[in-house]
Amino acid sequence: MKAIVVTDQAAGTAGMRLVERPEPQAAINDVVVQVHASGFTSGELTWPSTWTDRLDRDRTPSIPGQELAGVVTALGYGTTGLSVGQRVFGLSDSYRGGTLAEYVAVEARNLAPLPGDVDFAVGASVAMPGLTAWQGLFEHGRLHAGQSVLAHGAAGAVGSMVTQLARLAGAYVIGTGRAADRQKALDFGAQEFIDLDNDVLEDVGGVDLVFDVIGGDIGTRSAGVIRPGGTLVTIAGPTEARPADGLAIDFVLVSDRAQLGEIVQRVRDGRLRTNIGNIVTLDNAVAAFNPTKRISGKTIIRVRP
Repeated sequence: MKAIVVTDQAAGTAGMRLVERPEPQAAINDVVVQVHASGFTSGELTWPSTWTDRLDRDRTPSIPGQELAGVVTALGYGTTGLSVGQRVFGLSDSYRGGTLAEYVAVEARNLAPLPGDVDFAVGASVAMPGLTAWQGLFEHGRLHAGQSVLAHGAAGAVGSMVTQLARLAGAYVIGTGRAADRQKALDFGAQEFIDLDNDVLEDVGGVDLVFDVIGGDIGTRSAGVIRPGGTLVTIAGPTEARPADGLAIDFVLVSDRAQLGEIVQRVRDGRLRTNIGNIVTLDNAVAAFNPTKRISGKTIIRVRP
């Protein structure tokens, strides 16, 4: 099968290569999925799990990619809940990756059924951003109607999901980003927009929750715009910044079939839009992951026509 592999951590995405690899086999509780569409987060190439296994042994050449949508072609021993021929979407384990390929073996519990009226590219694009936004807002942020949310990177893959899900929950949403992102953030439902290059973040005032995808100085300053008792939720790594009398929560998403089902239902009924910036074939994926210009939104690899 065709697959993209990496062998050199220092090379980053420039070290990606399209090669032939053996098709995976289904272990206990696995399914093999014929991948129709997949996604990739560049941060994967900085994760130890891309390069070593859980015992810290080298596992290169490894196939990156955690996001996928496709069709189940084989079941491992003891696998329940899914069937051969079923359309599915979801995430692979970070220590296994493997979705930038024509086939991938995934634990069945990490996948959810993909309705027939949802395109594979949409399924692949919604799993990671959707789960990240859902868990950050509702599990860790305890968001409820009437609260205010500052969504950093509101025109990006995760930020646009944060904006939409927060609005659906009855929150008032202020988006941030670059000046060029203003209209896109507003189109996704932000009620105000802060240009981080030209506006003063601290002028926002007291919000109930900040969802940070940027980190660094922006993450630190964000704690200061949260009302006492509010929450800073971040996926940008541990932070020492903390709102007054409030919480700062750094989290990593976990796959959840029920939540994936909730998310895709909102896509089906038109309440939630995915943020796809580019769709390319597997043959052109390496070039797409090394772009010459900034792409706003998620790059999706169409593995099968």
